[in-house]
Amino acid sequence: MNDVLVKSAAVEIAVRDHGGSGPAVLLLHGAGGNLLAWEHLAPLLTATHRVLAVDLRGHGHSGDGPWNWDAVLDDLDAVAEHFASPSPAVVGHSLGGMIAGMWAVRHPDCPAAMSLDGHRAAATHPDNYVGMPTEQVHAQLARLREVFATQTTASGQPMSAEQVAALLDQQAAFATQLGIDAEHWVAMTQRGLSVHNGQTWPHPGPAVLEALRDASEFADALPIFQRITGPFQLVRATRLAGFPPEFTDLMQALHAGLSRDLAALTAKRPNVTVREIDASHGMLFEKPHQVAEIVQSFLSGTR
Repeated sequence: MNDVLVKSAAVEIAVRDHGGSGPAVLLLHGAGGNLLAWEHLAPLLTATHRVLAVDLRGHGHSGDGPWNWDAVLDDLDAVAEHFASPSPAVVGHSLGGMIAGMWAVRHPDCPAAMSLDGHRAAATHPDNYVGMPTEQVHAQLARLREVFATQTTASGQPMSAEQVAALLDQQAAFATQLGIDAEHWVAMTQRGLSVHNGQTWPHPGPAVLEALRDASEFADALPIFQRITGPFQLVRATRLAGFPPEFTDLMQALHAGLSRDLAALTAKRPNVTVREIDASHGMLFEKPHQVAEIVQSFLSGTR
């Protein structure tokens, strides 16, 4: 592995080059994550691809800059140019999957793009929830947005050493409870903390979180996916997890709405395919080998 900082305009983008043989593939993490999300999966792709995992701007060890989609895609262009790979495949998880779709729209010659459970935010348009009374949808969405607002506010506050230690202990316990690699999960959490002037801050900060919250493309990426002309695959998690029990009905309604709308999308766009995996949204951590097999199968089938 080789860690590199790539200059993109005024922002430095952190990239981990996992090496490998074959055409390049960019790996893009989800909102609030960083390139360590791919640490177990990336080596499984190196037999057939040059694997490059990226910290998106405002995340991990990458620099901060205005968050807008064109700027983020420009960052990826700079990474591709740095590694002399003008037309890489792109695989993203969650937010990264949405960006993979945007990359495929910007680059119609993209050989393959994949979204691993990156389709809609939990708080999306009320019409995207199916099988739940309208009044209940609106009430649950209001409550969910309150939770997100609290998280955004917290991201703008420095953390004491005691708060950092408590956070890492909490995350270790969380990973152990889920049966995933706790050491890896804690390392990823630590990479998401930034130290400035002796103070520790969450990274990303509120500017990025607010920009995502207000972006229609983040609320629903399916209109982006409708514009993709090349090979594109969306891998759906079938298990609902990661949200407090009070939102179970809302998440089930979101899942039902997505089933309806993906069926309509694939009927219109034969270049778009959907696979399912018996995992939650945290599929990268729960089943890296199975996800890697799905990714390799799709990428090899488009070469």
